[in-house]
Amino acid sequence: MAGQSDSGFDIEALDEVIHGRVRLGIMAFLASAGDAEFTTLKSRLQLTDGNLSVHLRKLEEAGYVEVEKRFVGKKPQTRVAISRSGRAAFLNYLKAMQTLVEGGAA
Repeated sequence: MAGQSDSGFDIEALDEVIHGRVRLGIMAFLASAGDAEFTTLKSRLQLTDGNLSVHLRKLEEAGYVEVEKRFVGKKPQTRVAISRSGRAAFLNYLKAMQTLVEGGAA
């Protein structure tokens, strides 16, 4: 397989949707919290509205997060939750990273 050596080092095993720093941060936060308000993610990850929106859209398109927009009173609120497939993909990503680190050290 391309990218794989005899040591088990396979860079292709990394999920490119998750691998970006911001998307990895979103997935890590949601894996722990389950869900969060947009404003919480924005604050914790120190992002702009636009930057967070772009990354959430990519994760949503992959089926890794679910985005719910609603109104609380007259105020708009956006909640983001990790999906079942998103949790599985994140765990697979972590396993792939562990394999890369352990395999690459051999």
